Parts: sequence; C-alpha cells; structure tokens
Amino acid sequence: MTDPVFFVPSRRYTVAEVANLTGSGLTNPAYADAIIETIASAGDGGKHALVFVDGKRNAPLMSTLKATAVLCNAEIADMAPAGIAVLVHQRPQQAFAMIGRLLFPAAATPAPMTSETGVSERAVVDPSAQIEAGAIIEAGAVVGPGVAIGSGTVVAPNAVVGRDCQIGRDSYIGPGASLQYALVGNRVVIHGGARIGQDGFGFVPGAKGPERMPQIGRVVIQDDVEIGSNTTVDRGAMADTVIGESTKIDNLVQIAHNVRIGRGCIIAGHCGLSGSVTLGDFVMLGGRVGIADHITVGDRAQVAASSGLMYDIPAGERWAGLPAQPMRDFFRELSAIRAFTKHGRGDKHG
Repeated sequence: MTDPVFFVPSRRYTVAEVANLTGSGLTNPAYADAIIETIASAGDGGKHALVFVDGKRNAPLMSTLKATAVLCNAEIADMAPAGIAVLVHQRPQQAFAMIGRLLFPAAATPAPMTSETGVSERAVVDPSAQIEAGAIIEAGAVVGPGVAIGSGTVVAPNAVVGRDCQIGRDSYIGPGASLQYALVGNRVVIHGGARIGQDGFGFVPGAKGPERMPQIGRVVIQDDVEIGSNTTVDRGAMADTVIGESTKIDNLVQIAHNVRIGRGCIIAGHCGLSGSVTLGDFVMLGGRVGIADHITVGDRAQVAASSGLMYDIPAGERWAGLPAQPMRDFFRELSAIRAFTKHGRGDKHG
C-alpha cells in the first residue's frame, strides 16, 4: 500500500498519457481521460490505481480487479471487468515499472536523507578532496584526501569515502557505507551498510599459521550498477575486482577479490562469489548461489537458487543443484530419486 507520508505522486496522469508513454493500446477510448495517481498490485488496486497482469498464468486475477486501469497482454485483455481501462502491452510489467518510476521518482532513485545541500558543515571533508558543484555530502559523512566526487552524487550520513577514491556523477553512497581503493562510475547506487574495497581473504601458510598476502588491487564499478545493503565487494589481490555496467546486486552478497562481473548481470541475495570468479554478460544468479573460486560462467547463463557451482558453465545454459549441473540433468535425477523412493516405500509396505 502506498503511504502518502513517504511517497507522494509527482503528478497525475490520464490513461491516455499512460498509453502514449508506454506505447500501449487503449482498448476503449472512452476511458482516455480517467485519472491515474498511484500504482498497486493486482490483488489490491483501488481508486485511481494502475495495476498489471502479466501472462495467461495470471489470468484469474483479471476477474477480481478493482482499479482504474490495467496493463495486460492481448490474450487476456477481454477478461477485465467492466469499468476498468484496459491497456494492452506485450510486456506489461515493464510498462508498469516505467509509469511507477514517473509517478514515484523518489522510490526509484535514493534521495538525500537530510534537507542539506552542498557540503554539510557537520561532514568531515579533507581539503584536498575535489567535490563538484551539485554534489551533496551529508552530515556525518567522511571524505578522505584526494577523493573526487562528481556533480549530483549524494554521500549519505555516516558514509566513509577513503583516500583517492573517485565517484562519478549522479551516484549515491548510502548511509553507513564504506568505500576504499575504488573507482566508481556514473549513476551508481551503493546502498546503506555496503562495504566496498576492503582487502580480500588472501593468506598463505606460515610457520605460526596463516600469513596475510597483500591485496594491492582496486574495485572498479562501472556506470549504472546497483549494490544492495550490507553487500561486500573485496578489492583485487594484484588485479582488479570489476563490476560491469548495469549489473544489479542484491543485499547480503559476498564478492571476493579478483572477481570480474560482466554487463547487465542480476545477482540475488545471499550469493557468494569466491576469488577470481568470472561472470559473463547478462548472467542471472538466484538467491544463495555459491560459486567456487576460478569458475567461469558464460554469457546469459542462469543458475537456480541455492545451487553450488563447482564447474564452468557454457554460455546460455541453465544449471541447478548441489553440486550444480545442467537443469535438464538435475530434474531427470530428481525424478529418478523420487521414483526410486516411491518404489522403495511400496516394496517395504507391500
């Protein structure tokens, strides 16, 4: 439910405007002037709400809709109740998200937590730091020597940016986050509590126990990356840890030293990538995936949640299981185990 205390719509939109902005087809022009001022789930809806229903599997939701307008696929458009504007789109969820970003921009992009502008008097900023006009350094933030921060970037309260780090424009460093030995691009979002650039877990055997291997690499975060709360990204040992442009990383993810992540990847919460793992472009990892060191995952490969990956994955393949294997083999093995178990129970009680 949208709480107007936290999220106020930027403006109202007519159904016709929604259709034009998203490229949707309005099935009945009589609803063109109906007003949209919020978004909601198909199960909630409400007055002046826009909802979406995606695909035939969700078709039963159509009959119980209570909303001003619905975005849906063409094959279920005629199932909407009377009195609801129907907007037909091939990818209704994508169109819905676009309108949501327009209605509630503060929910799509983190904003300063205080009303301060420029550099707060209560921030600690080294005199040698270069802060472009338009950047915001909030109360309690610490910015070290030699740091460069671009216009439009926000460093939230109690965030720490270590010496010589560089942050591009229109980025966001969340409250309590720490950043060191890192180069950060434009429009990067690093949420609160994230730890970027600490030394990797590198030790060698010694006479009295493990001895530290110096970690002298960096973290390179390219444009449009998002990193979730309390996620950790270790700097490289001798090479760099690299996160490719437009990659999105959930909360509580561990990225070890020398990991290289390609463009447009999606990494869900509780994943762990060991040292020197390489992900290609547009890889998708479900929640709690663990990847052993020096593994390579090819472009557009997908790994199911809770899988443990110990072998390289070729491009485009889908793997699952512990240890992970191609999806078709995983389900074939699972079916065989179930059949064996069922047969065994039958023999026992037979």
